[in-house]
Amino acid sequence: MKKIKFKTLIVLVMAISCFSYNLKAQNNMNTNTVLGPGEQSIIYIAALTAKGDLSNLKTALNTGLEAGLTINQIKEVIVHLYAYCGFPRSIRGLQTFMEVLNERKAKGINDITGAEASQINEDQSKYERGREILGKLMGTPQDGPKTGYSAFAPVMDVFLKEHLFADLFERDILTFAERELVAISVISSIGGAEPMLKSHLDICLNIGLTPEKLGHFVNTIKSAIGKKEAKDAQDVLDEVLKNRQSK
Repeated sequence: MKKIKFKTLIVLVMAISCFSYNLKAQNNMNTNTVLGPGEQSIIYIAALTAKGDLSNLKTALNTGLEAGLTINQIKEVIVHLYAYCGFPRSIRGLQTFMEVLNERKAKGINDITGAEASQINEDQSKYERGREILGKLMGTPQDGPKTGYSAFAPVMDVFLKEHLFADLFERDILTFAERELVAISVISSIGGAEPMLKSHLDICLNIGLTPEKLGHFVNTIKSAIGKKEAKDAQDVLDEVLKNRQSK
């Protein structure tokens, strides 16, 4: 009788171990293939702010807070996107967020403020810091001769490196991946900037966002903004993935 119970116990332990292993493997797979609730909220917030859809933005902001994004993270999302769609959209997004927070506070909901940005080491010039950050994102050093628009209008190269990649990307409230989700969400939503979207999708892959996650991004854009924007984004993503496979 004791032997039977012992065998039963062994079978039970083995079954639990197998279940735990499969569950862990499934969670790891989901981590690599599916965007988390916070990441999806970042896409919704960035896309709807860029489109000026303030009514649906309110819903997305509430969802983002419920998904665990802090007040400072959401503020950073809305601030960051001004680099891609301008101050007017960004400021209206911030004003809408203020309304949402006031409404939630009136209901007795106290949302987490979250961490402030860390102090930045300014031993190097902003241009050099921005150049290094862009090199990390692109996966290649940015020390070659200027080409394209950078050669045509060198001041734009200065503004991009000093402001976008130093002033904004260097702030640690959002990760590089989260900032890139903001960028591709805005660019997909406003349309007509496919070469820029291509560059940022390449960066997304460089910094660890998988093709599956980017496919999930396209589906999220479809839900947030519409079929046309999602199809255009998917076309660019397909081109980016094809080019990387051929290298």
